[in-house]
Formats: sequence, C-alpha cells, structure tokens
Amino acid sequence: MAAKKSSGRRYGKKASEKVEKAMSERKSGTLKSGRSARRVKSKKQAIAIGLNQARRAGAKVPSRKKGGKKSTRRSSTSRSKAKKS
Repeated sequence: MAAKKSSGRRYGKKASEKVEKAMSERKSGTLKSGRSARRVKSKKQAIAIGLNQARRAGAKVPSRKKGGKKSTRRSSTSRSKAKKS
C-alpha cells in the first residue's frame, strides 16, 4: 500500500495572500495580464496570476501541471484518410 501523505498546508500563507490580492484587484478591475496588460475578467485567470506571483516570491506553492493546451490540429494519418474518401 502507498504511504500516507503527511498532513500539512498545500499552499503557504504567502500564496493565499497573493491570490487574495489578485482576486480583489480583479473585482475592482485593476488586475492586468502579462505583456498585453489587458484587464482580467475570469476568476480562474486571477487565481493563476496570484499563484504565479507567489511562486516568483518564493512561497510554498505546488508546481504547475505539465501538459498545457491540446492542439486542435489533425494528425497526418487522419488527413491522408480524409483525402482518400
């Protein structure tokens, strides 16, 4: 059986403070995203920005999930099948 994980905070206090600040900025309409400096409207994006700032500040935050967006581009095999029919 797998070993039981140690109980403890997954996110540090500093991380929660950064996310809280980002959420309040989003609510007031002053939170901007990245280089484009566009106003952030979604809660998910505000949380992501807060966690990223916490990571840069050295707070206790779990690492990002690997993966990212899946491309919508079709593979070469499906294209060749489409041409034949």
